[in-house]
Amino acid sequence: MAGAGLTHGGFYSYFRSKSDLYAEVLTCFFTDPNWKSCWEGVKVDLSSDHVGPQVVRAYLSRQHFENVEDSCPMVALPTDVARSGKPARSAFEAIFRSMVSVLERSLTQNGRPRRATAQGIASLCIGGMVVARALVDPALADELRDHGKHGRCPRSRRLEQSPQIKKRKIQSRRRIRKVMRQ
Repeated sequence: MAGAGLTHGGFYSYFRSKSDLYAEVLTCFFTDPNWKSCWEGVKVDLSSDHVGPQVVRAYLSRQHFENVEDSCPMVALPTDVARSGKPARSAFEAIFRSMVSVLERSLTQNGRPRRATAQGIASLCIGGMVVARALVDPALADELRDHGKHGRCPRSRRLEQSPQIKKRKIQSRRRIRKVMRQ
C-alpha cells in the first residue's frame, strides 16, 4: 500500500467494510485477466479430463507454498472471511464450489461424479497449505504437502475400519432412527 501511496485508512475507504474488501479480493482473484492461473513452473490444464491431480499437485506445490504474495485467497483469508459478513463468505463459497467442481470432473465412479470426495480433497488441499505455512519446521511442512499430493493418509483406513468406530456409527444410526420414528 505504501508503494501505491495509500495509507491503511485510505485503502479501506474504498470499501464499506472489511467484508466487502474480502469479497472483492476473492472475486477478483479468479476473474482478473492479469492474474496468472498457476505458479511459476506449475501448469494446470483446466480442460483436461485429468485436471484433479494437476490441481492438487499445483495447490500443494513448493511454488504455491513459497509464493505467499500470489497465494490463493482460500489459504490466506479463511479465518478473516469466517468472521466477515455474508458477501465475503459467499465469494469464498463460490470459489470453493468452483474448486470442487474442477476436482469432481476427474473423479467418477460408475460414470457419476464423486462430489463428496472432491469436497474432501479441496478441504485437505486448503487446510493442508494453511497448516504447512504455519509450521516452523520446513521438513514437516514438506512432508505434509507431499502426503497431501500423493493421497497418503496411512491411518485413515484403519480408523474407518476400527471396531470402535463401526460400533459408534451403528449406535448413532440407531439413535437417529429412533428419533425419526417419534
